[in-house]
Amino acid sequence: MYTSLDWLNQLINVKTIQLEELIDKLTLGGFEVEETLQIDINNQKQTILDISATANRADSLSIKGIAKEITALLNQPTCNSNYNYSNLESQKIIADVTSLAKSNTDYSTFVTVSVENLTNFTIPKWLTEKLVCSKIEPTNTLFDFQTYVLLETGYPFEFYDLNKIQTVLQTSEFDLCLTTAKPNTTFFANNNSEYNLNSDILVVEANNYPLSIGGIISNEQVAYTAETTSLLIEGSIFSSKKIRQQSRILGVRTDRSARYEKGLNNSYFTEALLRLIQLLRITNPNLICKVHTASEVEQVIPPTLILNYENVIEILGPVQISNSNIAGNITPDQITEYLKRLDLQFIFDDKKIKWSVSIPIARIDDLEREIDLIEEIGRLHGFNHFISNLPTVNNIGQEDFSYQIRKKLTNCFLNEGLNELMHYSLVNDGIETSIPLINPLIIDCSTLRTSLLHNLVKIVSENIKQGNGILEGFEYGHVFSGDVHSEYIEKEMVAGIFGGIKSKRQWDQTSQPLSWFEGKGKIEELFKKLKFDVSWKPAVVSNNYKTLIHPYRTAEVWLSNDQCLGIFGQIHPVLAKTFNLPVDLFLFEFDLDIIKIEYQTKNLALYQSYSTYPKITKDLSFVIDREISFKEIEETLLKNGSEYLKTIDLLDEYRGNSIPENQTSLCIQLTFQSVEKTLVTKEIDEIIKNLQTVLESSYNVTIRI
Repeated sequence: MYTSLDWLNQLINVKTIQLEELIDKLTLGGFEVEETLQIDINNQKQTILDISATANRADSLSIKGIAKEITALLNQPTCNSNYNYSNLESQKIIADVTSLAKSNTDYSTFVTVSVENLTNFTIPKWLTEKLVCSKIEPTNTLFDFQTYVLLETGYPFEFYDLNKIQTVLQTSEFDLCLTTAKPNTTFFANNNSEYNLNSDILVVEANNYPLSIGGIISNEQVAYTAETTSLLIEGSIFSSKKIRQQSRILGVRTDRSARYEKGLNNSYFTEALLRLIQLLRITNPNLICKVHTASEVEQVIPPTLILNYENVIEILGPVQISNSNIAGNITPDQITEYLKRLDLQFIFDDKKIKWSVSIPIARIDDLEREIDLIEEIGRLHGFNHFISNLPTVNNIGQEDFSYQIRKKLTNCFLNEGLNELMHYSLVNDGIETSIPLINPLIIDCSTLRTSLLHNLVKIVSENIKQGNGILEGFEYGHVFSGDVHSEYIEKEMVAGIFGGIKSKRQWDQTSQPLSWFEGKGKIEELFKKLKFDVSWKPAVVSNNYKTLIHPYRTAEVWLSNDQCLGIFGQIHPVLAKTFNLPVDLFLFEFDLDIIKIEYQTKNLALYQSYSTYPKITKDLSFVIDREISFKEIEETLLKNGSEYLKTIDLLDEYRGNSIPENQTSLCIQLTFQSVEKTLVTKEIDEIIKNLQTVLESSYNVTIRI
């Protein structure tokens, strides 16, 4: 808000205050001075301050509000108001305004005053100069009076042409009220726009004819002009919530509605109304004023706040005693003085050293708790005068468990060559299962993601288009599920994409793409590092994954406690073709919450000495029924392979013309090792012969030589 020092000086003496000191006081008091300007008006230099108040200080959004704050900050007396209400029948107006109406949450005050015998629209020179100082271009119309009163008092008033109202209604007698609009009402506003109203919109009506949308804009048919000789002035106090709702529904925002949105109360409403009439009377001394309608909702009595001296000292801390290096505390007398400067009514208990403070209506929105009063005390005393002491830390901070498991996982992924990626939770992926937002700000962020994999596939595709090659990466993030008929669920997941890069398995071999089993092995290695005992089961591909993952090269990863961790599989061939991606890309997505719980509940790892004796590896090939899982085969071999059999790895699977239709050929690698001796081939051959017998008897396999 642009504020003229000359205008301020008419309300409070600031001539003796250095400009730098005033700016410092305002800034430390929570009113930031954005800039200072110098302008010429009638060959005189005028200093202008652009003062910005905090959002919760609606009472300070006027010249009088700023002046009152400066009064408190500088402890300067205010100048007597130059307002003259003697000829306005002010007592009658005040009496009418204070008549109480039925409680309404949409508004607290509704007053209209008829003003007749307007013959001169000449705007006083001093008024136009103040508008210029406030960076507002004068219009030399009644609008200047509206704007001036808004700047000076903070209250917006609406003007209607009284003669036009009487012409439209075809009567000089009419009733005014605030009510909700009738459904499908067409409203032509004075901004040359048409609006369709409904029952959520509050309107000012005269004999059921809408004069204005409450607190926002007036009807074009009753707008005042340069030929207007009589006015109907409306002054209302609307609920900020109601005005914001209406502005959002209609898509219109005016200077008046913007002021209501910040919050407004009726503390100085009558004074502002009388001030407006006084300004109109300057050039129209024979003005005839009469209150047409008046209603004021009975205000809820604000609570009394208790301010304890001990709490003030504890929160604000010690202060520097002036002109010394001695630290002390703010005194009760100083606190009492600050409460007086804030114009707060209170009762002081000198025995318990506490104040019972009655909060005025003007400050009811920002003074709600004791801590708010303590802040005001600190603000007036100056926060820069308090001694800053760092708190004593008794406990050394530790990494929480959630961070620990994420760090562990991240290190595992980074060691595998994956890069950490990040995306927004809001997407526009065109997936049927995505959850749409009711009111998205932009089209590209109009839905909540149901999987992390869509963005991972897109970013790999974009890197290939840019010539950057295959990007292998992982991501932590939240996904959402549910519909309008059930409660929406939010989960934290970890997902990744890798593969598509040809590599050598051995130095003397040619480069080959990553196979499904090798991709599966990377995931198994991850869970081995986490000490998880996992199993693999055929996956039932849900709607979230049906366009992402291959329908027949997909598996679910399960814990030993029958909890499904997530899914792993090869990219869907159609998706790979659509985005021009390699078909040997592999995707995974796991429930991070389940991983955290499992990792936390695992017993402490038991370490044993590493065997110094060599390993022996043997390959075993056989044909077996397709329905028998590798997990079952593995468990059978480990059970019968003696203490020397350490690991079983699946090397290859083959299905072709030489293999029966319902069978598959597996090639596995068995690793043997002893912690006590060097194993010999003869021992191992005997164990393998026994394992062949077990497989033949248990699964009717055919051993391949």
